[in-house]
Amino acid sequence: MAIFSYRATTIDGTVVEGAIEAADEKSALERLKNTGVIPLKLYVPDEGIKRKFSFRSSRGDLLTFTTELSALLGAGLPLDRSLNILSGVSESREMKTIVQSILKSIREGSSFSDALQRHPKMFPQIYVNMVRAGEAGGVLDVVLDKLNEFLESSKELREHITSVMIYPTILVITSGLSIIILLTYVLPKFSVIFDELGGSIPLPTQIVLAMSNALKSYWWIILLGFIGGWLLFKQYKKSDAGRYKWDTFKLRLMGDVIRKLETARFCRTLGTLLKSGVPLLQALNNARDVISNQVIASSINAVSEGVKQGKGIAVPLSNVHVFPPLALSMIKVGEETGQLDSMLMKVALTYEKSLNTAIKRFVGLLEPVMIVSMGLIIGFIVFSMLMAIFSMTELPL
Repeated sequence: MAIFSYRATTIDGTVVEGAIEAADEKSALERLKNTGVIPLKLYVPDEGIKRKFSFRSSRGDLLTFTTELSALLGAGLPLDRSLNILSGVSESREMKTIVQSILKSIREGSSFSDALQRHPKMFPQIYVNMVRAGEAGGVLDVVLDKLNEFLESSKELREHITSVMIYPTILVITSGLSIIILLTYVLPKFSVIFDELGGSIPLPTQIVLAMSNALKSYWWIILLGFIGGWLLFKQYKKSDAGRYKWDTFKLRLMGDVIRKLETARFCRTLGTLLKSGVPLLQALNNARDVISNQVIASSINAVSEGVKQGKGIAVPLSNVHVFPPLALSMIKVGEETGQLDSMLMKVALTYEKSLNTAIKRFVGLLEPVMIVSMGLIIGFIVFSMLMAIFSMTELPL
């Protein structure tokens, strides 16, 4: 049995907090619901402490907002009352202000989706479109529940990618610092000895000493050049041509990982939108917006044209040759059986699992390449110094 902390609200809007003992999270939620309260948050106490000291993000606030609003609407509370409760319990000052603004807009006669659209930094267009579809179909609580699942899966995918990239990042930083220390602190001491003894210095040593002197004397120019180059590169990436070329390069470098990532994103988004009642053409355009690689995203335009011409989605997707064959086969079966939305979610789940393996394989290949590269650089520096030391023994006393 585990102890869970919770935050809940009663039907009249009173917020209550406490702890409950249960075998797992699902059992704890059932026990809370049986006591007549509406659970808003449920977490292990240690996780709650970590959450207080962690950096907040708009994505985290959006997920929390969606989870809590879905729970309140699912319990039968009206929208304005649910938002009023959330404005009181929100831990984020920014989110509290946004919820109060949304509530004010609704009370002035705006729809929920229109009120959300006034805050594009917090609520992306796909979120607004799904809410609008839920309002039109009278199933807003169901749509929010699907949005919650979508945001949770996106969060898990992001966290997995971040976690596997931690070690390579640390490796690059530590190796880079080691090289800088060697060039700016260790080598200058040897150069003084070489100057005092005189004699010819081997070419590799001369190259390394020249690099050391340049780094020590003109480090600020090198730093400014690096920052300037980085800013120019970022500016170039913002242009349509630059972004397209950069995405083409990334696709050549790690095509398997990117294709699986974009397939999972596209299919989960499209499947969620279709399940929420969004028309296929509009859902397709929204799903295209979540694809970060412009090479793949641009190909969806041709798919949209195919849908307009009544060709469905499977055939146009096959013609653009950007998604894996297995995904295309599953989508075709889903379209033929009239279960396209469910099949898209299965495709997303399949490729999210496959993506984890692809990322591990890519990082597994990247790590030895980085280790060997850094080892060769450091080895060259050490070798050049050893050559100079050995040449010192040949100098006349």
